[in-house]
Amino acid sequence: MIRFAKIFLLGLLLLVAGCATTGGRRGDPPAANDSRWRTMKMTVTGYCPCGECCGWRRTWYGRPVIASGPHAGERKAVGITASGKRAGRGTIAADTDVLPMKTQLFVPGYGYGTVEDTGGAIKGQKLDLFFDTHAKARQWGVKRLNVRVLLP
Repeated sequence: MIRFAKIFLLGLLLLVAGCATTGGRRGDPPAANDSRWRTMKMTVTGYCPCGECCGWRRTWYGRPVIASGPHAGERKAVGITASGKRAGRGTIAADTDVLPMKTQLFVPGYGYGTVEDTGGAIKGQKLDLFFDTHAKARQWGVKRLNVRVLLP
């Protein structure tokens, strides 16, 4: 029991020391007045991990597969982005010819996010924001917004 307490306290001290040296939470976005921010007018829609939004269906035995296109019938990893990460709040799909992977963005009404996904209909000045439910994605609708882009 004493050994566990020592390890726990050591871990706690390292955690506190790490926070003290990094200046706060990791992943905080740069200040709004940072000169690397640029504004782009973009068409912004929402998506969720459902088959309707992401173009997949289930086979008769329940396996998710790609619904159409040249890869129709191939296995689909539901909820996994083009970058290989699990989609979640802040995941943004974009045309990587316009905004490369890992580009940070601020979308008014949504907040901060990172380009981690692509989409068949996402070409040019378009973004697709991840929502956890289909209802929330539909409620977002289609908006034309001035999006702040953090240049790498």
